[in-house]
Amino acid sequence: MKFDSSGVAAVKARADIVEIVRRYVDLRSVGGRLVGACPFHQETKGSFNVHPERGYFHCFGCQASGDVIDFYCRINGLEFREGLERLAAEVGVRLDSGRPDPRAGEKKRLRQACLDMHALADAFFRRCLASPGGQAAREYLERRGIAPDVAAKFGLGYSPPGWQTLEDFLKTKGFSPAQAATAGLLTKREDGRTWDRFRDRLIFPIRDVSGTVVAFGGRIMGEGDPKYLNSADSPIYRKGDHLYALCDARPSMAKSRRAILTEGYVDVITLHQFGYGDAVGVLGTALTPEQVKRLLGFCATVDLVFDGDGAGRKAALRSAEMLLATGAACRVTLLPEGEDVDSLLQTRGKEAFEACLGGADEGLRYCFRAVSAMARKEQIAWAEGFLGKVGDANLRAAYAPRVAAALGLSEAELRGALADSVVRRQAAVPPSQRREARTGGLVLSQRESWIVTFAARCPEYVSALEALGTREFLAGTDARTMWDRLAALGDGDPRLVLEDAELAFVLEARRLEELSEDSRRELFDEISDLLRAARRESARKELMESMRRARAVGDTGEEMRLFAELNALLGRGDE
Repeated sequence: MKFDSSGVAAVKARADIVEIVRRYVDLRSVGGRLVGACPFHQETKGSFNVHPERGYFHCFGCQASGDVIDFYCRINGLEFREGLERLAAEVGVRLDSGRPDPRAGEKKRLRQACLDMHALADAFFRRCLASPGGQAAREYLERRGIAPDVAAKFGLGYSPPGWQTLEDFLKTKGFSPAQAATAGLLTKREDGRTWDRFRDRLIFPIRDVSGTVVAFGGRIMGEGDPKYLNSADSPIYRKGDHLYALCDARPSMAKSRRAILTEGYVDVITLHQFGYGDAVGVLGTALTPEQVKRLLGFCATVDLVFDGDGAGRKAALRSAEMLLATGAACRVTLLPEGEDVDSLLQTRGKEAFEACLGGADEGLRYCFRAVSAMARKEQIAWAEGFLGKVGDANLRAAYAPRVAAALGLSEAELRGALADSVVRRQAAVPPSQRREARTGGLVLSQRESWIVTFAARCPEYVSALEALGTREFLAGTDARTMWDRLAALGDGDPRLVLEDAELAFVLEARRLEELSEDSRRELFDEISDLLRAARRESARKELMESMRRARAVGDTGEEMRLFAELNALLGRGDE
């Protein structure tokens, strides 16, 4: 969604950058600015500066900078659009879309209905826990060592054993079973009938970063399968986007600059009960890029704490790779065999847990230990996969010698081994495609391939992407040539304008699974955001270089003019 620039300006005018920053940073006055320890990297010196009159912040240590919206988005791990909407709601600014969405009203009503149903369900589950029927659930919490005040803090509840108790309750509030199923609160069968999704389970509300309940997790209190059951994805919730207890851990994480990441609702709650207020948990899935982005908006180091069994070791390896690929620092703690976080703390106390944390492996070293038992072929495949995830060239260059040394190779040998693996993959391509590659096949980067594939599958969006400057973003000759032809093609027959290799690429793209309209729109929005970000980054670099040249010749007036342009750019008024 594109917002009117006046709305963005209104948010910046009404949101007090000092008040927002002080939620996370202790600031002291130095002249006309405020100084504190940067929340975006580990430090003890005050390199983080806030300039109230100019409305921007800057860190001389990690070079983080921007306006109040940038700070709010970064500290909360939010995309610009979501951060702007949240901050606007906080300061009472109504945002008008520059491009009306005909379904905006319907989507807003659906989202609000889902939020209302979750608020009602949350209160219902809490009442059920406190009622005579919740006695078994309360006794279970007592056996697990969860104090009543901690249970209340996390809003724990209980879902009665009836098949339609919650459904009947929501009906009294004016919501149909179909609406409740859309919100993820009921399970809908193939015959259209519904029943309570979490019946006879202990309930854990899942909140977004602002503290609003958007989903629930349920845990059985005896034997059964599945032990944990999470809400299905809904208009207000995607489990790969959220972390359990992030809203509770946010203040502690902002101060400690660390997060403890583990699995299981009870494990997270027990950590908080024992004083580890920066603990969060994944929600029944492997760690996702979206969760990593949210997490690193609050901290610089992540302590991964997993069970010591095979599944825990694999999860730790995947999670460490993902964090390291972003440049984040991480440590890996594997608990003793047969123990989890909850059992260790409840039976052996905080000292035993601290001893485990003290023996943690640095993230990359843990990865090397994990792959050391692999066959050489698997090790090379791991190195290729890991280094391929690292998007920053400088970071990749820093990792390469450590990876090579861990595998007992020189850097030249590692590069050769990785090249050999590429050759082996190419050899697996069918002969007809190999001939095509030798006679002028396409050379596209990963991002170029993503954009051109989307254009081939969804030609109705090509003109809109063209207006956003897609051609300038595509650096490769093949990518630009193909883009020009797709832009000229429109909905026409691709055989009329495309060369053989281009035609094969387009036909292969169109043979992929059909995309829904919502999926098409989401992909378009993602590519649009990428193009805008690239355009802003290019403009920022040009302005910074021009400022450097002006400063070098002592032209203070020109430097200040360029600085004002830079501030305007960082304000993102073009969004």
